[in-house]
Amino acid sequence: MKNSIAVFLLSVLLVLLLPLHTHAATNQTRIILNGQELSLPKDAEVLNIENNIMIPIRVVAENLKFNVAWNQANQNVNIQEGDHSILLTVGKNEASVSNNIVRLNAAPQIVQNNVVVPLRFVSEQMGLGVAWNNSDKIVTLASMKPAPPSPAPENTTAINWIHDITYVNNQLIVSLDHEMNPVITTLKNPERIVMDFPATDFGEIENKPVAGAMASLDTSGSPQIKDIRYSLYNNNPAQVRIVIELNNATALNYTQQTSTGKFILDLSMVNSSVPTSPIHNGKKIVVIDAGHGGTDPGTTSFTQNHEKDFTLALALKVQKLLQNEPNIELIMTRDTDVYPTRSERVKLANDLKADVFVSIHGNNAPLSSQAKGTETYYYQRASSKELATMIHEKLIQALEFSDRGVKNESFQVIRETTMAAVLLEIGFLSNQEEEQAMMSETNQNKAAQAIVDGIKEYLGL
Repeated sequence: MKNSIAVFLLSVLLVLLLPLHTHAATNQTRIILNGQELSLPKDAEVLNIENNIMIPIRVVAENLKFNVAWNQANQNVNIQEGDHSILLTVGKNEASVSNNIVRLNAAPQIVQNNVVVPLRFVSEQMGLGVAWNNSDKIVTLASMKPAPPSPAPENTTAINWIHDITYVNNQLIVSLDHEMNPVITTLKNPERIVMDFPATDFGEIENKPVAGAMASLDTSGSPQIKDIRYSLYNNNPAQVRIVIELNNATALNYTQQTSTGKFILDLSMVNSSVPTSPIHNGKKIVVIDAGHGGTDPGTTSFTQNHEKDFTLALALKVQKLLQNEPNIELIMTRDTDVYPTRSERVKLANDLKADVFVSIHGNNAPLSSQAKGTETYYYQRASSKELATMIHEKLIQALEFSDRGVKNESFQVIRETTMAAVLLEIGFLSNQEEEQAMMSETNQNKAAQAIVDGIKEYLGL
């Protein structure tokens, strides 16, 4: 610890040791820091407020030489020294200590135009050793020396360097020298996702945070994300921390994956306005699932288009038609380029006790560009087979693709759902001619109408 930290903590201890029946302490107590006597300014009034000793922030800044920032608009005090940072708010009994929320016994206050902060709390955070001689009124403050480091093993862990951090399309992408999965935890009040990358430091990245400070990413396009910030959380050993602060944690689902030199956290906003319990309005509940999405592009078409884009385009056309049906309550598993997992899609439909589940896909034959046609899948249940047959017949009539039949298959989204559920392979994106037809607005409108007609026939509407 630096001497300035020690001075501050010593001052805190001195105040705490003064009689609690007084409102303002005096500076008669002697403070000894590492063998040298120090003194506070005579006009630096230390207060006793409801048995809590408070010290003006000017003492923190001017006499202890800490970096102190006062935000008048937010009534925030940010105290920083090296790797240590404390964020206090006037009137709030919580503080942020290096991004962790800590409860306070006394909130900072404004007294006679001076901001005062709890001395004991700040002292404890600075970690000084303190001794009190009551008879002589002497506070002895000593810097705590860290234990000498253990000898490094022969095969020490190499530092992993972060070269880029971006946030695009609800995906946080961290580019590193080597693939790795960080330690991920979630915290409350406020809701946060915290990612720690051990043995990791920043390379020459854009918007690189200075030592002891944090940098942020632009999240203006994601209303559920309040802030994404990152910092070098520890110096020795190096550790990078990324914090994602949320506005609506209940609407957030995230998945993680690694690829060559990248760690990706997919922050998929799933069903932020969708009920998670059964709907009791007398309508039939239909769940439309646009296959894949987000970090899962699905198959790649003959002209290098992604399956996820085709499935979403068709699903949105089905959505538009079903929203005009007065006896149907429509739920979409996704209506943007995000990736709810298959388990999340199943859980959504089951929790809502849906009547119908339809998953939309595009087919692929890796070894044959000549494969073509429409096929529809169900799993065991007679109700699912009935729904599959009705939709399949209408798709064949509408698109005039080859009829590859209705088949029983154990795909998760139709196996684990508890209602009539089907998976539609509209056509082969790997077939040049069929892809061109599937990507046309005209045929997508025909396919959407066929799906809706099949659903309505099954539901007897």
